[in-house]
Amino acid sequence: MSPFTGSAARTPSWEHLRVELTDGVATVTLARPEKLNALTFGAYADLRDLLAELSRERSVRALVLAGEGRGFCSGGDVDEIIGATLSMDTAQLLDFNRMTGQVVRAVRECPFPVIAAVQGVAAGAGAVLALASDFRVADPTARFAFLFTRVGLSGGDMGAAYLLPRVVGLGHATRLLMLGDPVRAPEAERIGLISELTEEGQADEAARQLAHRLAQGPALAYAQTKALLTSELDMPLAASVELDASTQALLMNSADYAEFHAAFTEKRPPKWSGR
Repeated sequence: MSPFTGSAARTPSWEHLRVELTDGVATVTLARPEKLNALTFGAYADLRDLLAELSRERSVRALVLAGEGRGFCSGGDVDEIIGATLSMDTAQLLDFNRMTGQVVRAVRECPFPVIAAVQGVAAGAGAVLALASDFRVADPTARFAFLFTRVGLSGGDMGAAYLLPRVVGLGHATRLLMLGDPVRAPEAERIGLISELTEEGQADEAARQLAHRLAQGPALAYAQTKALLTSELDMPLAASVELDASTQALLMNSADYAEFHAAFTEKRPPKWSGR
């Protein structure tokens, strides 16, 4: 995303999210624990807009997406969203579904790694938010459920039919998206849906540690690696290696690349600037 902004000031606070920024790490917490952090129209819009702002500012080097309380996110709020959509016309429904997809695109396209810290339920849209993240750090209470067919909708919501086969393979993705059965932490780790399995109650802390490790690393290299992983999913090999070559040529002109050589020569750790 471009760092250039218009005249609008940074949003000072967010109604549907709790946002903290420390040492280059943003922690974004879904904060409706009494509703298992179910998403509302406003929460979707806040996530979309927050990720765009943080991407433009370039002050964030890693982001932790967490849920307050005993669950990560139970998906869209049944009363506030499903009930409301029953009275919407097709144009309004299309606007809403496009907005939810924009949130997933923002997670995939932001220039910093996103780590989902998952405990308890990650269902529906919550499961897709975790899926779209670069890392999923979960404790043994975590359970993922892509529930869209259970409410009479396509399992391919918010990009799930694009992302899930690329994470766990077509066979597992077909089962999870069609049946909507919950996947508990041991199986989720086995099929590759979890990046790191922690001790119970330790997902948030492990996610923060990973975020700080990433924040101290070569941010420009991480950003380009993330961009290539997303861009090359559907490219033929020839196009992929050409894009890799162009990217490496640009990065070989970066300050971080020169800094690595200087640090290696001087036998010291590199001081990454992200430039």
